[in-house]
Amino acid sequence: MAAQPRPEPQAGEEQAAVEEREAPGRADPQQAAEHAVVVAELEDRWRRALADLDNLRKRYARELERERAAERARVAAQWLPVVDDLDRALAHAAEDPSAVLEGVRAVRDHATAVLARLGFPRYEEVGVPFDPARHEAVQAVADADAPPGTVVAVLRPGYGREDHWLRPAAVAVATARRE
Repeated sequence: MAAQPRPEPQAGEEQAAVEEREAPGRADPQQAAEHAVVVAELEDRWRRALADLDNLRKRYARELERERAAERARVAAQWLPVVDDLDRALAHAAEDPSAVLEGVRAVRDHATAVLARLGFPRYEEVGVPFDPARHEAVQAVADADAPPGTVVAVLRPGYGREDHWLRPAAVAVATARRE
C-alpha cells in the first residue's frame, strides 16, 4: 500500500491547532479533567511524602531520646562499683582510720579505670613539651634542669585522648632562667 499524502491544512487551521496546544485554558474538557486528576494524584503523593517525613522525624526523635537514656544508664552502671567502694571505705573508717587512706586510693584507681573504659584515660606526664591542646598552663616556673616550655609539674591530671579531651591537665611549665 502506498502512503497517502496528507491533506494540506487550510489557511488558519494550522494556526488554530498550534494555539489550542499552547493555550491550556482552551484545551478540550476531557484533557482538562485528565490534567486535574494528575494534579490531584501528584498533590496526594506530595502530602503523603510530607506526612511520611514528619513521622520519620518524630520516630527518630523518640529513638534518639531512648538511646540517650540507655547510654546514661550504661555510664551510671559503670560508676556504681565506685560508689560501693566509697560506701565500704566509709563503713571501715571508724574501725581503722589508717585504712581510709588505702581505701580512698583504691576508689580513685577504680574511678580512673572507669574513665579509661569510657574512653577518657588519665594522663599526668612530666618532662614533656607543653601542648596547649592537652595542657592548661597555670604556673610558670624557673627551672634550671628543664628546657623552657617543658611541663615540670602536673597540678591537676587531665583526662581524654587526641580526638576528645574531657579536661586538659593543669600544669606548671618551665620558663627561661633570668640571669
